[in-house]
Amino acid sequence: MDSNGKKVALITGSTGGIGVALCKVLCEGGYRVVGNCRSAEKGAALQEELTALEHEIDIQLGDVGDFDSVGQMIKSIEEKIGPVDILINNAGVTKDKKFTKMSKDDWDYVINTDLNSVFHCARHVIDGMIERKFGRIVNISSINAQKGQFGQTNYCAAKAGIHGFTKSLALEVARHGVTVNTVSPGYIGTDMVMAVAEDIREKIVAQIPVGRLGSIEEVAEAVSFLVSDKASFITGSNLSVNGGHHMY
Repeated sequence: MDSNGKKVALITGSTGGIGVALCKVLCEGGYRVVGNCRSAEKGAALQEELTALEHEIDIQLGDVGDFDSVGQMIKSIEEKIGPVDILINNAGVTKDKKFTKMSKDDWDYVINTDLNSVFHCARHVIDGMIERKFGRIVNISSINAQKGQFGQTNYCAAKAGIHGFTKSLALEVARHGVTVNTVSPGYIGTDMVMAVAEDIREKIVAQIPVGRLGSIEEVAEAVSFLVSDKASFITGSNLSVNGGHHMY
């Protein structure tokens, strides 16, 4: 907690669509939010946007794909704000290609940013959570981790790996008041998805039983529930937010 008794929530990948929504929802929920990103410019823009909404947010630069960088970031947060009570591993990238055209750099970049980062961040906060007998970790995966997707062997492998990580860590820390869960968004109306040609979007929506794309706010609200005290009996679970697109 910070000096005012607010739980400290660290959100990685905070400047993307879902990341921004997560920051807003958790600020509204009364948490002390720390947004992580690699770009000082994007971090400043996020801080300005939330300050205009009368939300307090701290920005911490750091590369979640680098174990030592994450360690320095966590140390800085602990010294300036307080220990991390809530970790939301939201950072993610794509490098989509058919497997026969995928380079090792394409593979390593996605695995490191989307999967290794989950280990890097969790490893640096878990001991403190266990010691304090409280912690919430939510890992953002994807519908494609469950059903697969053409041209995304690297991304699907990383996001599927998050499920195994979540279940195993949840077992290890359950008796210490720490929960670990996954949220798997389906097709959400992010800037990236909305930039897709309208006819392609229509084909995607036609496959979603509820008949529309999801919103970034719907994903953020699902995460907000999992980090709350109301979800203390939920751990090792995956919450699909996909409009019925894939039921597993």
